[in-house]
Amino acid sequence: MADPATTDAPENPLKQIVQPFIDLIHAPRALWGVNLAYVLEGTAYFGVLSYLALYFSDYVFTGVPTPDVPAGLMVGVLTAGITLSMFFLGFVADKFGVRNALIWAFLFLLGGRLLVAGAGYVFQPAGLWSTLHVVTMAGILLIVIGYGMYQPGAYTAVKQFTNPKTAGMAFAMLYALMNLGGWLPSFAFLLRDDDYLGLGISGVFWVYAAMTVAALFITIAILNRKTVADAIATAKAETAAIKAAERGEAAPTQADVAAEDARIAEAKPVGFWANFKDWLVNHPFTDPKFTFFIFALIPVQTLFAYNWLVLPVYINRSYSGWIGEYFEIAANFNPILIFIFAPIVAAVTQKRKVYNMMIAGTFIMAAPAFFLAFGTNGYLLFAYLLIMTIGEAMWQPRFLQYAAEIAPEGRTGVYMGVAQFPWFLTKLIVPLYSGTLIAKYVPADGFKNPEKLWLISACIAMLSTVLLVLARGWIGKDFKTKADD
Repeated sequence: MADPATTDAPENPLKQIVQPFIDLIHAPRALWGVNLAYVLEGTAYFGVLSYLALYFSDYVFTGVPTPDVPAGLMVGVLTAGITLSMFFLGFVADKFGVRNALIWAFLFLLGGRLLVAGAGYVFQPAGLWSTLHVVTMAGILLIVIGYGMYQPGAYTAVKQFTNPKTAGMAFAMLYALMNLGGWLPSFAFLLRDDDYLGLGISGVFWVYAAMTVAALFITIAILNRKTVADAIATAKAETAAIKAAERGEAAPTQADVAAEDARIAEAKPVGFWANFKDWLVNHPFTDPKFTFFIFALIPVQTLFAYNWLVLPVYINRSYSGWIGEYFEIAANFNPILIFIFAPIVAAVTQKRKVYNMMIAGTFIMAAPAFFLAFGTNGYLLFAYLLIMTIGEAMWQPRFLQYAAEIAPEGRTGVYMGVAQFPWFLTKLIVPLYSGTLIAKYVPADGFKNPEKLWLISACIAMLSTVLLVLARGWIGKDFKTKADD
């Protein structure tokens, strides 16, 4: 990592961009263990998600009059269930340590994916609540539980393994790697299609289960107890040295850091009711500024949900030629752009204040939606995807970093889980009106008015920027991460 005693920003603009990447390369081995597993897990999660509706509709619910309806609900159980699960299971990493949380998460994820993959080979499709349906749903439940521990655990690990100089890039890189995992399943047709390997959807599910096994072994092998302990101790020492240098003081000794850890541990409440009272009193939702902030992001987050609820259908039905025919290319363009842009934007903007980045990022993400209100032009579509991705790269990783860094010692997982709760609400709210918008403005047959759809959607998304601007005087003036304090 970078020398923690060095606090002055490099003068060379190019060095300002390159240095965070150098810092990350020299990050602890434990951090790379988290990153490698995260790519595999991202690929497995998005890979299963991309086929799940089709699998339920075409196979599990064979004979059901309108299989698309219950198939969509099953996908909703997975996506909304995961976010709700993070709200309740975010504490696991805080309580039992990141290593144990990640290992148990992968065991649940593996069990769930084995059930989903194997059910189709053992049981015959027989409609709603058949044995195949119930077993597959049991697999989804295990995945929901596993992911509820996994993502808060991964972000807690990033916080514990980094110092203020490397945290911003590390959070951005983790977010970028998740999106790389979201893009890689674009090539799953090579496994599924009869013209290639011909494994079918169930066969592809087995491949994703194998990826989960690989991620589990990487976690066990790289994140051993000594590696994790050394990474945490090093990050604490570096953080203490950086803050001491900012105050013009000498760096604390290892004994000083250990004494501070002991003081924090002694201050923690003992006993179930004492812990419960402490949890209730210090719950993130008791902070009105934090609560307002995360709920103000719901309008712009609707554009995330559009990526699988609206964008594929919109492109397929509104564009002629290869854009409409091969709509998967444009619909899956955002994840690979995020993989490219998130680390670069983080490097360029690492010195910027978080709240200002949230305002600018949400505006740049939401505003391009107005482009699509002018017509179904391929260049406008490309401009929307490109610019909104830059906006997403500006605010989303910084938001995750903020949620992790404002958390009190030992409560990072809880804060990360709570920060995901509005995303859970978004997943519930958007499906309530997205189908109506599609049916009214982009029907399969009849008159289409997609411009109106995007005008409405753009106005909704822009509400986040408006709310953040209006609240600047209330929460913006003292909106800091611990790294800034």
